[in-house]
Amino acid sequence: MNLQEYTYRILPVKDKLYRFALRITGNAAESEDIVQEVFLRIWEQRASLKNLDNPDAWCMRMVKNLAIDKLRAKSRQNVALDTKINPTDQHANPHQKTEIHDTIHHIETFIQKLPEKQRMVIQMRDIEGMTYKEIAFVLDIPIDQVKVNLHRARKQVRKQLISAESYGVKT
Repeated sequence: MNLQEYTYRILPVKDKLYRFALRITGNAAESEDIVQEVFLRIWEQRASLKNLDNPDAWCMRMVKNLAIDKLRAKSRQNVALDTKINPTDQHANPHQKTEIHDTIHHIETFIQKLPEKQRMVIQMRDIEGMTYKEIAFVLDIPIDQVKVNLHRARKQVRKQLISAESYGVKT
């Protein structure tokens, strides 16, 4: 892999890798370091990566492994989410925009409370738009487990969201 191939195949996934690292670590600076370290490792191994079928999934797997290694070194289990999602409708009034913002904040909080594997699967599938096959490769689990974890994660988030809307917010 030469510089041009590296630039066109690897560098475009930078933001996706950063968001995934951030979801795992909960720390922006640490996530940037992880992505940079992954890019360095890929560059150092570029000669052996010529026949790589899916560079996105391979990079995601490297980020996952490195982020988990860093978390284990810190002995930290739960992480906070710092990413901001802002899909507000341009025609929404201030009240509707506030409701949308609050709902998104609660969903992020509920996702953060999920077990680690479910958190990673819902991030990769629903936020990053990865396929089941890519997620299975990144997490090194069977596709059936990906589907089960995604189903359980969505079910739990839905249950908590309905509960929060029905009885007042319980985050």
